[in-house]
Amino acid sequence: MHASYSLLEDGSDNLVKSYFLRRLLLIPPTLIGITLLVFTITRFVPGGPLDRMLQEASRGADQGGKPAGSNQSQGGLSEEQLEELEEQFGLDKPVLIAYGQWLGIAAREVQISKGEYGDRGDEMIGSEIDPASTAIVVLRGDGRAVRATRKNDAVVTAVFVDTGKPVANEGWKIRYETEKDRQDRYQRRNSSKDKLPKYSPRVAIYQTRFSGLLQGDLGRSTVYNDPVHEMILARMPIAAYFGLLTAFITYAICLPLGVLKALKHRTFIDTSSSVLIFLGYSIPGFALGAILLVHLGARMNLFPLFGLTSPNFEQLGPWAQVKDVAHHTVLPLICYVIGEFAMLTMLTKNSLMDNLAADYVRTAVAKGVSFPRAVFGHAFRNSMIPIATSLGGLVAIFIGGSMLVETVFDIQGFGLLQYQSVIARDVPVIMGTLTIAAFLMLIGHVISDLIVAMVDPRIKFE
Repeated sequence: MHASYSLLEDGSDNLVKSYFLRRLLLIPPTLIGITLLVFTITRFVPGGPLDRMLQEASRGADQGGKPAGSNQSQGGLSEEQLEELEEQFGLDKPVLIAYGQWLGIAAREVQISKGEYGDRGDEMIGSEIDPASTAIVVLRGDGRAVRATRKNDAVVTAVFVDTGKPVANEGWKIRYETEKDRQDRYQRRNSSKDKLPKYSPRVAIYQTRFSGLLQGDLGRSTVYNDPVHEMILARMPIAAYFGLLTAFITYAICLPLGVLKALKHRTFIDTSSSVLIFLGYSIPGFALGAILLVHLGARMNLFPLFGLTSPNFEQLGPWAQVKDVAHHTVLPLICYVIGEFAMLTMLTKNSLMDNLAADYVRTAVAKGVSFPRAVFGHAFRNSMIPIATSLGGLVAIFIGGSMLVETVFDIQGFGLLQYQSVIARDVPVIMGTLTIAAFLMLIGHVISDLIVAMVDPRIKFE
């Protein structure tokens, strides 16, 4: 998504500002497209939260036996329990409506309470009232009873039994569900072609609230039942710690090394360093981590095998805690930085060599400018323009990290959180981590273009 740009003699500040404004305005629709695509995929792939709970309930039913007289329809759960799970995860709504609820532009239904018509065993209806046209609903989280009267296929009145006041006055909403509505819902939940069960019409009374991404609510984990934003915030310090260290070490080594390779082109220093760089680049970080753990950790006992701190970390003094974290950091940090050297080093070398061969450098040397001044005063600055395009990516250090490296070393970072959420089909965590990662990635692209424009004022974005 980096912009194409041309060098013009008279750049226009207004055009540059309009370019960045357009880029910023493109972030929301791009983010919506990414999250909608992933949300749709997680909706239809097998192994979602409802499937997992059905499997757990089925195992519990097999181990403990099914109680006599229980109304179990699937996996040891009753149909009422299945409907509650569907409503909890938004599976009872079409994809676009469920996505709108997650986004926070469509209202969620909460405290859903239901009552069937035709229940003659309910004493609160009264003998003088026809049960076929009257249903009693006990409100969840409230405890009060509501009498809902229907006419044909619509609810005409819904009042509290004790006071006779309409429930709509307190913000409750009403939905009438026919037998066909309930059969259609059963059919969506069950892929089998069995005969549809018979249902009585019912009324659903609920409240609505907007609670989604726009309201700062990413939902709760379906595995741990913790708020997703708290889980992400707890992992960000670790991601930022390794991200800052990786960026600092990479730039501190690769920039000088790239300059040295450009000045010593085709010498022993250039050739030997290229061999070492590409050898490290060819080894995946997680594979190198496994090798380091086996030899330096398990066999030689030089470094810890897992985690970022020791079990007795809280009992250590301040200096001892710093040494303990540093001791645990060495091996995973090597795996993080090993793959970054090749790209940045070779980019610095090739860019500097191109500028050293340019006419303006040769002219400067011919006019008496010393070679070091020509290199670092003229060529080096222009060589940094391609490198500046990657600086915006440093925004992602707050959610960076490799899920495989963190899995090998059992580091509770952002990458491992993403990996665990995918394995467990934890949809709220998947959507939360994806949203933050995609947003920072898009912001990083805009910042990269801004840095390029600041480094070289001749650049005009189109």
